Formats: sequence, C-alpha cells, structure tokens
Amino acid sequence: MKLSKTLVAAALAFGLAPAFGTAQAADLKIGVVMPMSGPFAAHGKQIKHGIDVFLAEHGDTVAGRKVKIIIKDDTGIAPAVAKRQAQELLIKDKVDILAGFTLTPNAFSVAPLATEAKVPMVVLNAATSSITEKSPNIVRVSMTLPQVTAPMAQWAYANNIKSVYTLVSDYGPGHDAEQQFQKTFTSLGGKITGEVRTPVNTPDYAPFLQRVKDAKPDAVFFFVPNGEQGVALAKGYKERGLDQAGIKELATGDVTDEDVLDAMGDAAIGMITSFHYSAVHDSPENKAFVAAYHKAFPNDRPNFVAVAGYDGMALIYKALEKTQGDAGVDAFMAAVKGMKWTSPRGPVEIDPETRDIIQNVYIRKVEKVDGVLQNVEFDKIEAVKDPGKQK
Repeated sequence: MKLSKTLVAAALAFGLAPAFGTAQAADLKIGVVMPMSGPFAAHGKQIKHGIDVFLAEHGDTVAGRKVKIIIKDDTGIAPAVAKRQAQELLIKDKVDILAGFTLTPNAFSVAPLATEAKVPMVVLNAATSSITEKSPNIVRVSMTLPQVTAPMAQWAYANNIKSVYTLVSDYGPGHDAEQQFQKTFTSLGGKITGEVRTPVNTPDYAPFLQRVKDAKPDAVFFFVPNGEQGVALAKGYKERGLDQAGIKELATGDVTDEDVLDAMGDAAIGMITSFHYSAVHDSPENKAFVAAYHKAFPNDRPNFVAVAGYDGMALIYKALEKTQGDAGVDAFMAAVKGMKWTSPRGPVEIDPETRDIIQNVYIRKVEKVDGVLQNVEFDKIEAVKDPGKQK
C-alpha cells in the first residue's frame, strides 16, 4: 500500500496521473484559430459566441473529459500567422483538435499540419470547395460557396432572369462562387453579360458597379466576404442607381449577414440571397438558439458564423460520445463521417465521402420585419451537397 501511494505521488509530480485507471481522463483541448482582431474580427467574435452558447447548454465535459478551449488570433487573411498559431497549439499546448479557420488562405496553410500531426481539423467557416481535399483529417460544418451559389443560379433562371453580370472578390471563395454561378446559370440557358473580380479589401465598388450598369443585365450576382465589403457594395448599388435601372440584386447570404444588416441599412432591402442560415429561420431548434444567444449577448445578432461555432461543438461532442472520449484522428474521423443531427439551420449531415456538410439552402429576401432588417426565407432546396466536388 505504501509503495502504491509512492507511485501515485510520483506520477502526479510528473503529470502522469492519466495513466492510472482510477485517474480522471485528460482534458480535451480544442485549439481555435480565428481572427480576433483586424477587419475580420467579427468572425472570431461570432464563433466564440456560438461556442459559448453551446457550452452553456451542454456543459464543459464530454465523455468524461473536461473541455478546454484555447483561442489564437490569426488577425485576418494571414496564412503565415495562422500556421504559426496552429504550430504553437500543437507543440506547446498539445491540443487534441484544431478548429476555426474562417478564411480560406489560412485553412490552406494549416491543412498540412493537421495531416503531419495526425489531429482532426474542424473548419468553421472557410468556404472554398477544395479545402477538405487538402487533408484527410479535415471536416467542415459551415458550407462551400458552390453549395450556396448553384441554388441561386437555379432560382434566378426559373424566375425570368436571363442575363447576369457577376461581381466577386478576387480570392478562392469568390472564384468558386463566380464559376459555379456561371456554370449552373449558362447550363440552364442563361447569359453572362460580363464578369469582374475585385480586390478583397476594396473600400470602393463604384467603378466596378458602373461597368455592371453599362452592361444592362437583368441582374447582378455578388460575392464578397461578409463584413465591411457587403456594406460598401449594398450602398454602392443604390448610389450608382442600379436599382433604378431595373438590375436585380442577387448574392450569397454572406453579403447580407445579420452582423452587418443594420450597418447596410435600407440599401439592403430587396436583395435576394441564397444561404444555409437565417436568424429568422422558423424551427424550434433555431428559436431556442436565438433566444439563448440574445440572453447571453443582448447587444449582438446571431449569424451563420455563430451557428458554425455552435455546430462545430455539436459535432465534436457527438464524435467524442461515439468514440467514448477518444479524440485520436482515426476514431474521430470515422465517427464524423455520415453523422446527422438537427442544427438551428435545419437538418444537416456530414458527407462520408467528402467530409463536407449536406444541408438545406434557402432563398431569402431582405425585408424590414417589425422595424428590423431580416433575411426572410421564401423558398428552399433540400439536402444540397457541394457541387464543387461532384463529377
């Protein structure tokens, strides 16, 4: 008995207590890399809000393991910073799971680390289709741009829009959105009257919008990162008189994100978007999520990035429950493939072949509801897979 006590004391001294069957399981460390400062700081804030709402509802323990969230700031579109922060999480903090990655260049830079370190990587926003192909250890709970863009092109053609000019930000997600919209729209018989790719952080869309106006299409299709760019684009559309010229305004839902709708103001009214989440989505799960969010963060509005943080934690908890606490990459990835649950956005599933999410995509219109701008859903396409990976 005396010897046993001595061994336990030595193990505790050297941090080896988890090796004993009677000891508590080791903490589950989740390293989250996302922008907490800079122009995309709203992404990080909303993901953290979503994580906090989930933990408040479900507790900070799963499968007997205490959950520890470690957040690192990648500052925005900064692949080298994201990679360095992920390396620190893996080497210094010894995290079990990497998560976050709201921007595509950062996700690309960290993907090889997930492969080399043999850890799961849960992407919470970055939307370029090919991200999950960069490592077998990546699973994504947000969306891909082709997934939310193809339904917009289908809806447009079915509703007597026969010519479109595309305007997108000049980086991976913008290229995906442009190519998918054009592919789907032209395959149905529509005409692309012009295209332009704009700098990611441009503050002025006026010269690009003038090109659109001069081309006289039935509609313009936009994709820009959610945030300041969407505000500038919506205001520029009105200022340049595209609405007066009868050019309809189509976009993915990034542009009319709830986080920026108030800043966009009445300039956003009438914009038609396709997306996987709206704060006014009518379901019991979403009503509960929105109520919990407003209670915790009364000065903010829940958006799709917050839901991604919430669903990322749901996926991690469900996987750990299935593996009985094993966060090893083989067990974890096997557990998430084909996983189904009901999210605030609706029914979702992880595609076992691509490790991307399968989900409903909703057609919405910006309207003022009880004095508040909202993305009001009026149509939907169910169980949409990522068309960017379909042969």
